[in-house]
Amino acid sequence: MSTKRINALRAGIAAANLDGYIVTDMKQIRYLTGFSGSAGILVIDTKRADFFTDSRYTIQARKEVKGARVNSIKSSALTCLKDFPKLNRRNFRYGFCGEALTVTGSKHLQSTVPDSLLIPADDLVAELGWVKEPEELVSIKKAVEISDTAFERILNLVTPGVRERELAAELEYQMTMLGSEGPAFESIVASGYRSAMPHGVASDKKVRKGDFVTFDFGALVDGYCSDITRTVVVGKADAKQKKIYNIVLKAHLAGIRKIKPGVTGVAVDAACRNLIAKAGYGKYFGHGTGHGISLEVHSGPRLSPLSDNKLKPNNVVTVEPGIYITGWGGVRIEDDVLVTRTGAKPLNRAEKKLLEL
Repeated sequence: MSTKRINALRAGIAAANLDGYIVTDMKQIRYLTGFSGSAGILVIDTKRADFFTDSRYTIQARKEVKGARVNSIKSSALTCLKDFPKLNRRNFRYGFCGEALTVTGSKHLQSTVPDSLLIPADDLVAELGWVKEPEELVSIKKAVEISDTAFERILNLVTPGVRERELAAELEYQMTMLGSEGPAFESIVASGYRSAMPHGVASDKKVRKGDFVTFDFGALVDGYCSDITRTVVVGKADAKQKKIYNIVLKAHLAGIRKIKPGVTGVAVDAACRNLIAKAGYGKYFGHGTGHGISLEVHSGPRLSPLSDNKLKPNNVVTVEPGIYITGWGGVRIEDDVLVTRTGAKPLNRAEKKLLEL
């Protein structure tokens, strides 16, 4: 499969009138070759592909890398090409992804092939991996299943007096025991007034009776991520909590209904945002509605007021509207959703009705 992916990029290289492409982003390298380490560089031209990594990863690379020749290097990945003169051809046009490098990194890369030309060509890899292949969907679905089950397992621990960090630790432990390679990102557990913080990672705050508690977390399977959010109440929900929760749930379901091939990220976002705005809470929903998931937890296509990305079959995106009221609390509900040929298929099975624990 890696050879197929490299050949697809090679076709794009030719269409862009480039002679080759230098891949520096490790997630892109994993997608193209299967290498799961954290250091390396991939060089593709019209005839061959070469992967370069140091002695820490040489054995691993020779086991994992498909579709590219493995080369062991002694210097850093960004400066190693100077040791391979055949790659430094005069006026040879190498594309590269500028977003994946700092300014300093770009200078290092240019210095290693001084006779070649580096051409920013981010578009060639911008949508890499957005459309999932069958084996990728298997991994994502397994990661989703793990996160759903782990959430169900920790609900009995959500009681007054427990600390957010304790809940996060137990959640991550359960995901590991179910087969996750690790958390897909730093788990968010935010209770009470902290639930108004969209990225409120777990703290030492103790959960109190009457608190909203928002959980945002994900598992990893074969490097692929899941990303789920659920919000619960400790004890009985009051009238305002029920009202806010139901608005967010309706917006969440409206976003899922809007999803189908050809629909833009703007349109899906609007389906959620307009409903929240009509309910009088538009100013309390400040982030985008969703994003793609893959080997990265945040990839494309994006679902936001600024996204003209068009959905395609076998995209997997999150739908995660929220309302956040400073000093009071907040609600977010998030599913991972597969774009099908005719619409949308939510992958999560975890309960979405308001749980009063």
